[in-house]
Amino acid sequence: MNKTVITVVGRDTVGIIAKVCTWLADHHVNILNISQTIVDGYFNMMMIVDTDQCDTSHAEMAEAMEQLGSSIGVLIRCQKEEIFDKMHRI
Repeated sequence: MNKTVITVVGRDTVGIIAKVCTWLADHHVNILNISQTIVDGYFNMMMIVDTDQCDTSHAEMAEAMEQLGSSIGVLIRCQKEEIFDKMHRI
């Protein structure tokens, strides 16, 4: 399984989850786990997704997610799980 960590941060607005999840579904990405909170008007979401069936490369997905984020006013980052784990070791 190819896991990717997706983080979404920005001002809360209607449709953030819907737009991100629609893009993922359209490209055959399965959501394994999702957590989201809103703190004082700021939206924060973290997703673990399986990209085994994704019809784009990781780089293309990361670029598309970044562009989607820009269009809806949030910051979206995609990192492969193994890189995320190594970056966040204590």
